[in-house]
Formats: sequence, C-alpha cells, structure tokens
Amino acid sequence: MQSQICNQATSEPVIHRLPVSEDALYTKVTRRIVSFLFVCFIFAFLDRINVGFAKLGMQADLGFSEAVFGLGAGIFFLTYFLLEVPSNLLLARFGARRWIARIMVTWGLLSICTLFVQTPTQFYVVRLLLGAAEAGFFPGVMLYLTQWYPAARRSRVITLFMAAIPVSCILGSPLSGWIMKAFANQGDLAAWQWLYLIEGVPAVILGLLTLRLLPDSIKQTKWLSFEEQQLLEQRIAEDVKHSSAHRVRDIFRTPLVWLLAFINFAFLAGITLAFWMPSMLRTAGVTSTVDIGLMVAMPYVLAIIGMLVLGRTSDAFVERRWHCAVPALVGALSVAVMPFALQNPTLLVIASVGAIGGNVIANALYWNLPTAVMSGVAATVGLAFVNAFGQLAGFSGPSLFGWLSSTTGSVSLGLGLLSTCLALGGIAVLLIPKPLVNR
Repeated sequence: MQSQICNQATSEPVIHRLPVSEDALYTKVTRRIVSFLFVCFIFAFLDRINVGFAKLGMQADLGFSEAVFGLGAGIFFLTYFLLEVPSNLLLARFGARRWIARIMVTWGLLSICTLFVQTPTQFYVVRLLLGAAEAGFFPGVMLYLTQWYPAARRSRVITLFMAAIPVSCILGSPLSGWIMKAFANQGDLAAWQWLYLIEGVPAVILGLLTLRLLPDSIKQTKWLSFEEQQLLEQRIAEDVKHSSAHRVRDIFRTPLVWLLAFINFAFLAGITLAFWMPSMLRTAGVTSTVDIGLMVAMPYVLAIIGMLVLGRTSDAFVERRWHCAVPALVGALSVAVMPFALQNPTLLVIASVGAIGGNVIANALYWNLPTAVMSGVAATVGLAFVNAFGQLAGFSGPSLFGWLSSTTGSVSLGLGLLSTCLALGGIAVLLIPKPLVNR
C-alpha cells in the first residue's frame, strides 16, 4: 500500500510506504538463508559422525589400529587448519554463493572416495584432502551471517544454524548404524563403504543447489525490496561501530583474539569424544550397530534443546559469557566421570548426555563472542583464524587420544585430558571483559 504526494519544490512524486517490520524482515531472511545453510551444515557434520561408525568395520576389514584410526580421524583437521584463512579470503573475493558451493561439491566427492581406502596411507591422504576441501565452510558461514545480522540478533541465529550439529547426530547416528547393519554383505562393497557413498552424495547435490539459492549479499538479493535492503544494511553499519577490531593487523595484536582462539581450541578438543563413543559403547557390551546409533544420538537431543533455549535467553538478557561457560563446565564434569562408567552402557550414555551435550552447547554459544568483537575486513581473517586455531584440537585431540588408548589399553587418561580442556575453556570465557561481548 502506498500513496503519492507532490513535492512543491520539485513537482516530483514522493513515495511513502508503510514502515518495514524488522522482526518480520529478519524472520524472512532466516527462513530463506539460515534454513538452507542449516541443511548444508547437517551434511557437513556427517563427516565427523560417519568416520566413527565406519571405524567399526574398517578396523576389522583393513586391520587399522587405534593409533592409525586416531591419526586418520585427526589429520583431517591439519589441512582444515592450514586453509581456513585462505579459504575465507577467497570467499570474500569470489562471493559466498560460488565458494560455499565449491566447498560442498568437493567435500562430498572426497567423502565418497573414502570407500576406496585400503591402506593407512590412503586413509591419511583422503582425510587430508577432505580437510582441505571442507576448510572455510564454517568460518565462511559465520562471516556471512555477520553481514546480515547485527550482534543483538545474532545469538539466536547462530545457535539455530549450529543446531545442525545435534540434528545431524540425532539423524545421522541412527542412520549410520542402520546403514552399517542393512548394507552388510550387499553387493561388492562392505557396509562402511556403503556408508561413505550414501552420506556423500547429498553434499554434492546441496552444493549445486547453493548456486541457485544463496545470495552473495544483501544488495544482490532479489526477494528483498529496496527498502528492506536499506534497513538491513543500516543495521549492519550501526553494528560495526561497536566492534573492537576493524583492521586485519588488529587481529594478531589483540590479546583478546588469542584468548578467543584458545577457548575455541579447548571446546573443539571435546569433539574427539564423538569419534570414540560408538566403539566405547561396543566395548561396554552393546553389540547392535542400530542400538549404538540410537545411544549416540541421545546426548544431542538435550543439546538441541539447550542451544535454542540458551540462544534465546542470551539475546533476551544480553548476556554472553555465563551462557557459554556453564555448559562447558557441565561438560567437563561429565567427561570426568565417564572413566567410572566404561563397563556400564546405561551409565555411559547418561554421562555422555552431559559431556557431549554440554560441549555442543558451549561450542554454539561461543560464536557470539568473536562475532561481537570483530567486524569489517578484520572479521574475514579473524573469524577464520580463531576457527583454524581451534582445528588444531581437532587434529591433536583424536591423534593423542588414539595413541593413549593404544599405549595404555584404556580411554581413561584421554577422557581426563578432554575434561581438563573443557574446564579451562569454560574458565577462560569468564576472563573476557563483559562490556565487549554483552551487547
């Protein structure tokens, strides 16, 4: 609805429109953009889940030791770490649409190629290539979201996007367990080979859809009116004024950025647990891969509820630090008690609810911190840097955990190290000055 009034000075019509509803506008953006990225992230995280289930068959068929599997699982994060910053710079150059599409298609194809692995060296190579292919997806999306949402609205959006992690585990763990059972001795492929094939194809398809569905920027979005584009850009411009780091050189000179990088490292160390939960449950006496899949999924049900609730209350109360620190400390305590439950599947699952659930929630709420501190050109490099630094834990965690398990014959010492990392990360969050992030 609109009316036209003649400007007396110029005799040109001036168009007045009803004011744009901000809440409705951001709901529209979330429905169009975040929901699609959410689906993409589900299949991205399947790479972290299916290797744990494939382990149940690969070790028997290929003779991989715990140390070989641990190094192979962790080496993915080495190239992921090295290429995070370059990938984000290329995303800024080529646009989110084309670069995210490239990432998804290549990681889907390489995930499928894992089914051809026969030796430890081949396993290491394909995992290195997979890490290189996927590098930049997560920090690229975080950067992309800062270009659409101001800090005051970002917590709910980030937690909604990161809810893909528990959703992928809730759906992917039972699916992976079912594939391992249903496709055993089917055709010329082993069950674990079918697993990589079936779960790799959707990533390729979604990558191709990205070219059609994901806009590069606010200005290039055809389903937004000119007034809606102006309002979104105005809110982002206002938000940038409150950030601490605007230039690339500020990133590496700011102690706060290094503290944020350490926190991410500590939290991502906890992902190691996801790689070993299937085999820990089997050692505890659970024989069915379908049952293992359902048990592994249970902690993520709590995680998705906690992420969405805490994401909303974090925005409502404009509080970021305690919302992140408390889940991390709960996760640390839960991991610490797991060595006492290794022979009891029920107690092990109960402990994993707090351990994995707390870790996943803390990881999600963490991203309110660096996105509040960094903006502009600095965010392109800074968000990639803190995420890349965290990926060192993704490499060292599984490798060290696997080596300790092979050396000691038990996962207890490795669990103790993971608990310590989560506790230190939770404490470090509280060292961040409140005014910098509570906005």
